[in-house]
Amino acid sequence: MIERIIKKNIENRLYQGKVIIIYGARRVGKTTLSKQILKEQENSGKKVKYLNCESFNVKSNIETTNEIALKDYLGNVDLIVLDEAQNIEKIGLILKLLADTYPQIQIIATGSSSFDLSNQVGEPLVGRSREFILYPFSMEEIRTKYDLFALSGKMDKILRYGLYPSVFDLPEEEALEELDNITSKYLFKDILAFENIKNSNILLNLLKLLALQVGNEVSYHELAQQVGVSSMTVQKYIDLLEKCFIVFSLHSFSRNSRKEIGKSKKIYFYDLGIRNMLISNLNKLDLRNDTGYLWENFCILERMKFNGYHKKYLNKYFWRIYSGQEIDYIEEHDGKLDAYEFKYSSKAKVKKPVKFLDAYDNTSFNIINSDNWFEFLI
Repeated sequence: MIERIIKKNIENRLYQGKVIIIYGARRVGKTTLSKQILKEQENSGKKVKYLNCESFNVKSNIETTNEIALKDYLGNVDLIVLDEAQNIEKIGLILKLLADTYPQIQIIATGSSSFDLSNQVGEPLVGRSREFILYPFSMEEIRTKYDLFALSGKMDKILRYGLYPSVFDLPEEEALEELDNITSKYLFKDILAFENIKNSNILLNLLKLLALQVGNEVSYHELAQQVGVSSMTVQKYIDLLEKCFIVFSLHSFSRNSRKEIGKSKKIYFYDLGIRNMLISNLNKLDLRNDTGYLWENFCILERMKFNGYHKKYLNKYFWRIYSGQEIDYIEEHDGKLDAYEFKYSSKAKVKKPVKFLDAYDNTSFNIINSDNWFEFLI
């Protein structure tokens, strides 16, 4: 069992009068994590309860604003988990009612679609909640089970099959079956339920295009033409994909120089296994022509996990000028700019972004490759 980093962070926030909300894509381990917390709390003498909010019976009993009926159903508990809470109608008001009426009860609510759960709990739970995001396994987490030499040996497979908990460490044939299961049964589940979206083909085609454009700037107009919908529809679907933790975006850095490209974005995937399944390419790295883009997605994704789990709040960008010079990734914090270029091979030649370094003071430049990745991500 690989322990998740946010587990201790969550445990440190228990019984402080706040509703704890755990967001994350389906199958990243929210249920496993919450049940681990429940079990440990129960072993310490607490009365606990787990409720799957996708169950009709649970929904029918929870969907009420009658606090007496709610308390009667929940029973005499210290800690309760409401798993996939976005399925409960008016969940925000219900959580507010429980938090205000029974502050002694610790509530943990999980959700796989932040557009449902966050929209519902946002205003009612202002000042009453603490939010956490659970990602697929991070390199920092699996580092607790493997040494750096072993992790480097697994890098080829990690870049191809990703780090979903139910996929990682499986033999390749079984990993392929599990990825196919996740992609076909879970990937669109929350999105298609939102606003009664029916046409999964549009979403699938859009995702395939985004998968093929990882590491490149995206144009809503061009995507719309290729998918056969409006630019507004593409923008809406990408927003939903982000809120379901399937993709995330990186915006361009610009300080209004006419040579810099502003208001542009790149799209990356929360899991490389999902990305590769979408384009039906799980070939080994020496048989691929997209290894550089996989490495870029991997480094930015793992850095996002690291910063998120350790509560490092900073701005993130990429940078490019019209003449073609670019930087894969920039972090802005404390008046400083840290620039990074990602090259899988340690033998790859990289030119310093002289124009960027000349234009901005207090800036560092680093190259992250397969030999030194752990210094950046662990």
